Amino acid sequence: MTTVAPPVRVGLAGATGYAGQELIRLLARHPQFVLAQATGSPAATTTRRLPALARVWDGDVVPLDVAALAEASDVIFLALPEAASAEIAPALLAADCRVVDLSGAFRLRDARSRARWYPATGALPEGVAYGLTEFEAAAIRPARLLSNPGCYPTAALLALLPLMRAGLLAGQCEPVIDAKSGISGAGKAPTDRTHFCENHGSVAAYSAFHHRHTPEMVQALGGRPVTFVPHLVPLDRGLMATVHVRLSQGTSAADVADAFAGAYASAPFVRVTGTTLPEIKDVVHTNFCDIGWVFDADTARLCVISVIDNLVKGAAGQAVQNANLMYGFDERAGLL
Repeated sequence: MTTVAPPVRVGLAGATGYAGQELIRLLARHPQFVLAQATGSPAATTTRRLPALARVWDGDVVPLDVAALAEASDVIFLALPEAASAEIAPALLAADCRVVDLSGAFRLRDARSRARWYPATGALPEGVAYGLTEFEAAAIRPARLLSNPGCYPTAALLALLPLMRAGLLAGQCEPVIDAKSGISGAGKAPTDRTHFCENHGSVAAYSAFHHRHTPEMVQALGGRPVTFVPHLVPLDRGLMATVHVRLSQGTSAADVADAFAGAYASAPFVRVTGTTLPEIKDVVHTNFCDIGWVFDADTARLCVISVIDNLVKGAAGQAVQNANLMYGFDERAGLL
């Protein structure tokens, strides 16, 4: 494990995307990280400034030079498409940098699954840690390569894992995850799907049963299958996962409450709201995940509502939270 006394020099590749700009906002106010270099995407060839971040961070976004980025940095955040991350990360690791990757390049452990869902990524480097902070802290702390979870899996798994680990899910239960995300979750590159006229005043389901975040969730749930249907909603940011499960017969409302209270008793960024159902507006621009539920004891049915900001807890904020753990800092540093 590489140790560095603060301030820790941070590099960022992919600074002009939505998650990249969110990272700059968070890192600029971090008490122990200093943003040493920010680069554009591999295709960018010119130096530029980000007007929206004036007086937050007034540095230049420079063209990507992997060797220069590694020399300037102790830890590097990659906010790039998975093919670029897969190409760049090994060189950064070889240069003794630690890497926090926000793409899907390193999330899936199974080679066949990775080849299907992320075909441009190739072999998985050794020592990858999956960065679902509240459940993987022991693996995150010594990690040299940290794979940040997807936004949909973050919300869904924070709703499901306390129930699974408490043994409350019925044996044959296949969770149904009905999730809705703001348009920024689709990234900055414009498409017909993200066009204003296509989204304004509408809600659209997409990639039902065939979304690349499904195998990520199944992996984290130990192979338990899920039914996952994502939707785009006409918001710039925010995500809600509505998770339907059946619990073991005899499960009580107190058992449900105890499972969530026990799982998140010391989690600074999970707020358990109980039977008061959370809303997206409660968490936007924060690193919080709010979780509430409705339970029908007669039928053992449980509906869990989990809300996050897809750009913060679903991307940049969780990445900073994980980097805090990697360097032994307070999880909350730079995030409150």
